[in-house]
Parts: sequence; C-alpha cells; structure tokens
Amino acid sequence: QVQLVESGGGLVQAGGSLRLSCAASGRTFSSYIMGWFRQAPGKEREFVAAIARGGGSTYYVNYADSVKGRFTISRDNAKNTVYLQMSSLKPEDTAVYYCAAHLSLPGHSLDPPRGRDEYDYWGQGTQVAVSS
Repeated sequence: QVQLVESGGGLVQAGGSLRLSCAASGRTFSSYIMGWFRQAPGKEREFVAAIARGGGSTYYVNYADSVKGRFTISRDNAKNTVYLQMSSLKPEDTAVYYCAAHLSLPGHSLDPPRGRDEYDYWGQGTQVAVSS
C-alpha cells in the first residue's frame, strides 16, 4: 500500500512557475514508476509526465506533448518524493494535478506508462490555477 500526498499548488500568472511535490509513504518507493496527471473542469484526467528509475542513476521519463519543454519531472528516492517543475505556465494548464504510482515488477518494462488505468495508487490532488 502506498499513500501519496501532493503539495505546491496555487495561483500563478501566465508565464510563471510552480513546483509540485508528491510525498509517498512506504519503503519501496524506488520500485514504483511515478506519474503526474491533471484534470481540468469538465474534462477527463490526462497524463502529464512520468518517471521510472533504471539501474544506477538512469531514469526514464515520458511527457505529454502539451507540456514537453516546459515541465520537468524528477524524483528523490531518498526522500520518497517526486516533483513536477512547471515553467512558462499557460491558462490551459489550470487543473487539479494528481500524483500516481505504478508498481514496477522485476522484468517489466521501465517505459513509464501514460494510461491512468495503469496506475495503482493516487493522491488527493492539488489545485493549480494560471491567470492570463
């Protein structure tokens, strides 16, 4: 069982930056592929970014096309925390942002999944609002 708690959301002007954090419970954090999703009012929850730990200091990441080049996902396995650094924010980035965890078993692909159904645990979400 993994519990996820997001923080760092808020109101920011277009062009600004925010850093979201997601703290995870448990001692097997490095075994999980971590993802960020978002859900805007009236829309479905969509993939934003995900990160998997490979061997040593190697990490595998995926980004949605809409955030590529503006958002950066990272993780600190010692702190059981995953981050989403968001820059050049746009009003269309306004949404509730959710952290999610996908258990990666030995021998399974380390390509971080984009489908929300592939994630096993979810946080409660943190609101991000970008004003124009």
